[in-house]
Amino acid sequence: MNYRKLVTIIDETVTEGGRPVEPVARVVIVAAVIDNPWAGEGFVEDLNPGIDKVASAVGELLAPRVIEALGAPLEAYGKAAIVGLDGEIEHGSALIHTLKFGNHFRDAANATTLLPAVEKRGPAGVQFDIPLKHFTDATIRSHHQSVEVKIADAPHPDEILIALAGATRGRPQERLAPLSTEQ
Repeated sequence: MNYRKLVTIIDETVTEGGRPVEPVARVVIVAAVIDNPWAGEGFVEDLNPGIDKVASAVGELLAPRVIEALGAPLEAYGKAAIVGLDGEIEHGSALIHTLKFGNHFRDAANATTLLPAVEKRGPAGVQFDIPLKHFTDATIRSHHQSVEVKIADAPHPDEILIALAGATRGRPQERLAPLSTEQ
């Protein structure tokens, strides 16, 4: 796997709605800007060789960095694949929608749920939101949130930006009733 850059973003919310957030809500995004393994090949019928070559390596690169930067136990997580303009959305999906990629994060976080995801194609600097959900129970509403990301010079047309995001808690000042109250 070839990557051009790694980016780590740490977002801490200390007040929300005019009140302190205790404990502080920390969200970490770690992104790798990698070469698209199918760049320049035209339409590729079988994506498996590229998946085998790249997916696990990028998961192994990103997952421990998110956990380390959080500095506290992870409670919510998500993933993203943003494909440069010369690639297909399927290229990003192929890399992040495989256990070869996602299990690195699930194992590092002792998680059991599937990672929510966003995939899109766009130019360098495209803005995207990574959805987050609770790491062991996707029905816990307080942890349904998203984090906005933009990396000014990525992805180039022949790159894919792959990102993992983790949060130390649910939304600050969350007040929604549990899902079970509506069933």
